[in-house]
Amino acid sequence: MNQPVPHPHFNDRNFNDIADHFAKKVYGGLKGQIRLTVLERDLSEHLPDRPLRVLDVGAGLAQISLNLATHHDTTISDISTKMIQQAQNTASKLGVSPRFITASYQELATRLQGETFDLILCHAVLEWLGEPAKIMAFFDEFLADDGYLSLCFYNPASMIYRNLIMGNFYQLARPKPADNKSLTPNNPVPYETVKSWLDDKKYTIICQSGIRVFSDYTPLKRGGLGNPDDVMAMELNYSQTHPFWQMGRYLHILAKR
Repeated sequence: MNQPVPHPHFNDRNFNDIADHFAKKVYGGLKGQIRLTVLERDLSEHLPDRPLRVLDVGAGLAQISLNLATHHDTTISDISTKMIQQAQNTASKLGVSPRFITASYQELATRLQGETFDLILCHAVLEWLGEPAKIMAFFDEFLADDGYLSLCFYNPASMIYRNLIMGNFYQLARPKPADNKSLTPNNPVPYETVKSWLDDKKYTIICQSGIRVFSDYTPLKRGGLGNPDDVMAMELNYSQTHPFWQMGRYLHILAKR
């Protein structure tokens, strides 16, 4: 059986062993389309209209940063060689030439000494780190003054809520750890914790969005739920509306230093 490949010091998750499964499961359908659409909406509405130096940390397939690479100086990094290879193939098809670095964020710090970035993307990374709080020091070092930090992370409250809806009360009393092939993280970071990190570092939150605020909770696909365009429209409509955004399976925070 393939085992997750840990970082030698921090036990961070490497998706080399399930890269193809990751691509199909995360971005092969409407779920991935919703994630990308919400993230691209948030960034396009709030980023300054000028060329930026962009760093994507733990980029995975790098869809967001590859789109940004058409207009911005972009560096794409991931710990997984297979993920970087897939991102490079996509870049070639798109005709963009970002810089690619295969490294954990800890190793990346030694490669980028002296550099700063106007925008750092860190999407679906926190929940896979052995010690997630320590990545804030990385942001401190490499985010420029007045730079933007885009954090997208798994919402542990959504897991509890879904188990309540499905009647999986046993999972709440005795949680069963996800196996090595699962894309459900075992150690997600609560919103309140992430916000406290940003508050401590004096970041200003520019926008907050929920990703998949209702469509993951609907086992019976009736009415408008059968129309992907309608689902997308409703997801976007409620993604920043209180209290629905807080129910997203993932949360996105765009903050300014």
